[in-house]
Amino acid sequence: MNPEPNQSPTAHRNESGDLPAIEERELPPGRHQFHKERLMNLIHEDRRTAERPARRNPFLRKAILLPAATALAGALAVGVLVLAPGGSQAPDDRAAGPVLTTRIGTVDTQGAPRLLDRISLAAAEAGGSGRHTGSYVYIESRVAGTHIRVADGVSGLVGTPLHTRRSWRSPDGLKGWLTEPGNTGPEGIPLGGRDEQGNVVKPHLGAPSHDYLATLPTDPDALLSKIYTETAGQGRDKDQEAFTTIGDLLGESWPSPKLTAALYRAAAKIPGVVTVDSATDAAGRKGVAVARLDAPTGQRTEWIFDETTLAFLGERTVQVSEGHGDDRLLKPGTVVYTQAVMVRAFVDGIKVTP
Repeated sequence: MNPEPNQSPTAHRNESGDLPAIEERELPPGRHQFHKERLMNLIHEDRRTAERPARRNPFLRKAILLPAATALAGALAVGVLVLAPGGSQAPDDRAAGPVLTTRIGTVDTQGAPRLLDRISLAAAEAGGSGRHTGSYVYIESRVAGTHIRVADGVSGLVGTPLHTRRSWRSPDGLKGWLTEPGNTGPEGIPLGGRDEQGNVVKPHLGAPSHDYLATLPTDPDALLSKIYTETAGQGRDKDQEAFTTIGDLLGESWPSPKLTAALYRAAAKIPGVVTVDSATDAAGRKGVAVARLDAPTGQRTEWIFDETTLAFLGERTVQVSEGHGDDRLLKPGTVVYTQAVMVRAFVDGIKVTP
């Protein structure tokens, strides 16, 4: 699956600057974009929780560190949330792309420990260390996907066209910026800041700063134990939640080579982690994948790696079996979310690009 046929499938990621280089996702959600369709669908999901447990929306990545009330205000300020008279949703052509599909790769249930061991060794050998005070972590990704839209009580599939997402974050997590067409408006929205009570938001696994990453243990067992402890009660499956959390850290932040290697070794210890023989990221780059199936939803999250260098390319979530209720609209082979990490760099200011 190549969401953009005109995009060269050999496009490469660039990682530069004084931050630790990364050779490998997450954030996952991944996740906090304030597109009006997703806001309204999230409200719709909340209303349906009595019928079935809510699942993670892959478009709500864990990338925005500002509180929800501030985020909603920012979305309104840039005109992302659009309501027609009477409170109904106005049409939004930005979210009317084609539904993405792909071939479902073949799973090897025994191959993950061996492949993740090789990947962790490659990640540990990556160069780069240190940072300059006052600079920003810049991450540029290509993103696309498919979601269920509910309009006037009728559910339907809508594709989110391939687009570029750019984020800037200060190492302490207090300042930052996000620009993403269709989600933030042309000027973007701020990241970080204070909560509704005026308190500084404390970084954590679901919303880490670069400085916070430096405090995490690099022993795989201790790291995995911390992940399980801090994500307890989130999601329906503690193992899937741990896998998703690690993926969010790999794709939405910039861990040091040592921490990156530990994250891969920790992932190898999660039950149900498998390898997939073939996967393609949002930029059309093909590779092998480490994956885990969320059985209740029938969706498989895949971390994609270059077959030769074992560098992390991106991730995607693919529907691999029939869903339930409205989720039946997501047929096997539907790409629910796809991301390609193109650039990670250290820059001197917000909106500065390498």
